[in-house]
Amino acid sequence: MSVFDSNFKIGVLGGGQLGRMMIQSAIDFNFNVHVLDPDANAPCKEIATSFTHGKLTDFDTVYSFGKDKDVITIEIENVNTEALKQLAKEGKKVFPQPEAIELIQNKTLQKRFYKENGIPTADFIETQSKADVAKHTDFLPFVNKLATGGYDGRGVQVIRTEEALEKAFDAPGFVEKLIPFEKEIAVIAARNEKGEITCFPTVEMVFHPELNLVEYLFSPAIVSQSIENKAQEIAKTLISKLNMVGLLAIEMFLTKEGEILVNEIAPRTHNSGHQTIEGNETSQFEQHLRAILNLPLGSTKIVQPAAMVNLLGEAGFEGPAKYEGMENVLSQEGIHVHLYGKRITKPHRKMGHATVTASSIEDLNEKVNFVKAELKIKA
Repeated sequence: MSVFDSNFKIGVLGGGQLGRMMIQSAIDFNFNVHVLDPDANAPCKEIATSFTHGKLTDFDTVYSFGKDKDVITIEIENVNTEALKQLAKEGKKVFPQPEAIELIQNKTLQKRFYKENGIPTADFIETQSKADVAKHTDFLPFVNKLATGGYDGRGVQVIRTEEALEKAFDAPGFVEKLIPFEKEIAVIAARNEKGEITCFPTVEMVFHPELNLVEYLFSPAIVSQSIENKAQEIAKTLISKLNMVGLLAIEMFLTKEGEILVNEIAPRTHNSGHQTIEGNETSQFEQHLRAILNLPLGSTKIVQPAAMVNLLGEAGFEGPAKYEGMENVLSQEGIHVHLYGKRITKPHRKMGHATVTASSIEDLNEKVNFVKAELKIKA
């Protein structure tokens, strides 16, 4: 059956903002997208072809959801991979493949994979408990990461002194050498079943100083051509070594010495690619669909320099969202607001993003600061 047949069904595990933006792209092609999510009011609910309320980590729920789908994909890693393996065994196309999802679900397995495949990454030591972490004072300062369960900055903490060891995670994970990096950069790679690979140009990320999540980013990154080439090559190598079909987001450190170290990867559309909707010839969401459906991959060329600003719920506010300063922001050229369909705001919850486009990095900086100062999400 052709992917453009009206009976062709795409199943998505996860109904958050990534799924919502994927569906918005799928509508252009008349694709039928069916969604499973544990939140009865998930952002995808109102625009999916069908919406199923259920747990992503439950075998029977995921298996039952996938049985009548032609292709199954994800917008979040925390899913039941055993059910996906069974579906794949029965002939369903599951992209990214369950084995790749399973590896990426566990940050320790990720680090082992980098080491075994010659992918540059920060030195690390595996740990099993808080007491185990405390044995490695000679490795300080380091980053303590949980193997599983971390998301959007959770499950990661910097430990600089012996006194701070008391806050170490008491669960399996690892300690990773703290890297005095110059910049944090990211590349999104795509690969289809035919083995065709494309990468989006490298972006430069600025993280929130306390929340450990992306506050805003610039595209393209301000790096030399040799650094750009190196980052692109690492991304292509990683998605090839994983033999993965779909989209792979790779977050990296650029050190002061010009070395690139892989930090973490995600097997899906990603926060570091939101600006592609306005800034590139093909968006990351369309590219993901092209990859999992084995269609020709789209051009990743930059149309114009862009920045992406995450729109977070203000601290101290929880309840039905109110957007202060929206009209001021919308009155400016080159600012495109994307809201995620979340009715309730919470402190630091991702409620949307703004893409800013301009002809120069200086103009981008000015507009980014304007959005951050003007648009507040309260209750």
